[in-house]
Amino acid sequence: MEVVERDPQIAQLRRAMRSVVRRGRVIAVTGEPGAGKTTLLRAVTSASESTRVARGLCDPLATPRPLGPVRDVLAELGAALPDDGSTAPAEVGARLAIALADQATTVVIEDAQWIDEASVDVLRFLARRVETLPTLLLLSYRADEIGPGHTLRPLLGDLARLEHATTITLSPLSIEAVGTLLRDTSLDPQRVHRITAGNAFYVTEIARHPDEELPSSVRDAVLASTSSVEDADLEVLQIIATSPDAVDDRLLPLLGIDLPQLRRIESTGLLNRSRRGLAYRHELARLAVADAIPLGGAPALHARMLAALEQFGSTDVALLTHHARAAHDRGRTSRYAVLAGTEAARAGSHTEAVAFLALALSHLDEDRSEQARVLQLLSNEQYMVSRLPDAVSSISTAIRLWDEIGDADGVAAAHDRGAVIEYYSARRVAAERHARLAARDPDTAAYASACATQAYLAYRRNDDEAADLNLRAARERAEATGDELVRLRCDIVTAAANLVRGSYDARALLEQHAQTALELSFDELGTTAYSNLSAIDIEQRRYREAEEVLARSIPITVERDIPLCNQWQRGMRARVHLHRGRWAAAEEDARAVLEEGAAPLASMWPHLVLGLIALRRMDGAGAEADDGSRAATVAGHLDAAWELAARLDEPLARLPVLSALVEQAWVNDTHDERLQAISPTLASVSSTPGMGWAMGDLAVWADRIALERGGIDTRNLDLAEPFRLELDGLHGVAAQWWVRAGAPFESAITAAHSADPVTARLGVEELESLGARATAHRCRDLLRSKGFPVAARGRRASTRANPSGLTNRQLDVARLVARGLTNAELAEQLFISPKTADHHVSAVLTKLGLRTRREVARRSVELGLD
Repeated sequence: MEVVERDPQIAQLRRAMRSVVRRGRVIAVTGEPGAGKTTLLRAVTSASESTRVARGLCDPLATPRPLGPVRDVLAELGAALPDDGSTAPAEVGARLAIALADQATTVVIEDAQWIDEASVDVLRFLARRVETLPTLLLLSYRADEIGPGHTLRPLLGDLARLEHATTITLSPLSIEAVGTLLRDTSLDPQRVHRITAGNAFYVTEIARHPDEELPSSVRDAVLASTSSVEDADLEVLQIIATSPDAVDDRLLPLLGIDLPQLRRIESTGLLNRSRRGLAYRHELARLAVADAIPLGGAPALHARMLAALEQFGSTDVALLTHHARAAHDRGRTSRYAVLAGTEAARAGSHTEAVAFLALALSHLDEDRSEQARVLQLLSNEQYMVSRLPDAVSSISTAIRLWDEIGDADGVAAAHDRGAVIEYYSARRVAAERHARLAARDPDTAAYASACATQAYLAYRRNDDEAADLNLRAARERAEATGDELVRLRCDIVTAAANLVRGSYDARALLEQHAQTALELSFDELGTTAYSNLSAIDIEQRRYREAEEVLARSIPITVERDIPLCNQWQRGMRARVHLHRGRWAAAEEDARAVLEEGAAPLASMWPHLVLGLIALRRMDGAGAEADDGSRAATVAGHLDAAWELAARLDEPLARLPVLSALVEQAWVNDTHDERLQAISPTLASVSSTPGMGWAMGDLAVWADRIALERGGIDTRNLDLAEPFRLELDGLHGVAAQWWVRAGAPFESAITAAHSADPVTARLGVEELESLGARATAHRCRDLLRSKGFPVAARGRRASTRANPSGLTNRQLDVARLVARGLTNAELAEQLFISPKTADHHVSAVLTKLGLRTRREVARRSVELGLD
């Protein structure tokens, strides 16, 4: 295709190629099918002298091949992936970065609208670091095929936020450009432009056949190229068109395609030879030829291609699945799709794994045992990608099938899986029922795992007796069978339970067990252990330790593609941010988790975080002075959190939400029937180990609202230190405890309830500086009722530095500034340019209301950046 009307884009791309030695960047080229994206990129890179060029092609398989384009690029760079299954995105990304580090390189990824999930993860890894590499990443895709949930969307979202990323959109050709392409014909440029809408490919194909009747679609234009081809040669074009991938040269003899035929069909101009083999020059051309295959002829052609691939010994199960499906070969489709799904899961492409396994299931015969097996595999992958209703449906059907054929092992294993899925769906009753059924027969292979599952459910409900009983049974069986996974699950539950009970030594053990699980490739178990560790740290107010755990663990959940744990941990990070006064960052995390449609288990804390922030920020006297929308937001989130806590039936979920409901009633000065549960709730957990923090928070809020005076005697409760201090009237001492913990809101509201007027007034001013307007208003009323002098509203808000308005990215920058890093060092840490680092630092100083970096470092503890 001739390149016309693209001079500015060519110049821009060539400048970028020449400058990569100084600074890497990303350029996305987008446009409709046939706009000339491939032609433009090849025109710029085909004769490159400034960089080497490595290309990766995305193929239009029904389910994309995991890491397909990335494998192409690595092969061209001489760093091909090993065959040992080392395909974790982070490992592949690191290998790619190393291969690109020593030489200026242009990496071209074409047709990214067909990209797979694992490749997106690798390219996101590269894009965040490309600025530090001598690399230009060129990405082409069809914008109109990228919907909200498209696999490519996360990468495009990253590029939109990166300063070193640019998008070039190829517009349709003008009438003048069409005239240039038609200059050797007698065709009317205006008419051709009207019919083709300026599509460069359509125009070019029409220009190549000026004597033909003007086609009404590209299909006719492409097929015009085959009009003089003999039937045998046309069949060659058609069989090549059945493959969405290039056809390896070694397959041609197996397909009965000889050299004379290749020479004859070359004259059509439709095909192109690349390193990967023989392929259509343009996907639209391939589709046009494939569409013209006579009715009923396509299955036979796909069957020929499938036979050739099998004879060749192809291990590309994604491609084999594609041809088997099109050949209407149900047996081969199901067999290859299961293999492709397993391979995709191993590569961290769980979305593709779901698609392959669903395809396999739809093509299975009446073998109920195989149906149950595939359903169980499918349910696990649906669970991994947070499609929990689908996962429940799949595992329920698997249980029914295993039961019908009388397979006790299958039934038990499926019930065990169902328990986990239902728990993440926040349906404890159903989860415990599945777990009991899984463990009812000690002779099944799943017995040890089922006991471990029951132990975990009991631990989460603080039922130590049931947890210990099931742990003993699970350990005994695991030791007898050598089941390392179950043994490690038991170790993790034991350490977590001991840490909840107050044994701090168990913390190091729990962290060690998490690392061991990851080293053994028990990815879900390892990240779940980290999830529990962070949750316990937050519950016991070790905010700094929790942040450190989450900073290490959240990237692991991304690299190993475990969205369930990722959502849970970002919800935990939102909770940390809330307590540490970083409300913008807390909102950012919490909203993102809910907008993703997170699992119900992962949704409770984000709802609680958003409800409390909205509550504290209400104007004036709570709901009365609000326009109603914020009050409705508060109620909506807190009601959702309450409903989820009730379904989970866990004290460490129920008590914090109940505390939030008390705070809501206190701020709004309203009555809530649900607060009648305070006394029985405290009484029910008063003898439960590990409840001192949750009980303390609830008891303090109950005391503030005066609901429980004359009721339960909090002196008999084993409460955590800062709560006991406040209930004993030592508000100033308690406030200082919270200062040391790094919790400014708790410190401020504790101080505001002090009997000392100076301490109380300072507490109100701190609330104002945090933006807790409704809370501060309520506390000023409290001061007036005590006859204390009240400072003017907002008196010190503009002079107090606090991190409440910083986003997650800005918090990262602020922490590095507090450590004394220069812009260059900061840029290296965050994989951004020094210029971008400077912009971030300026924004941080502005939001904190500080003038210099030295002030940030000096006040890092006060700002919670330690």
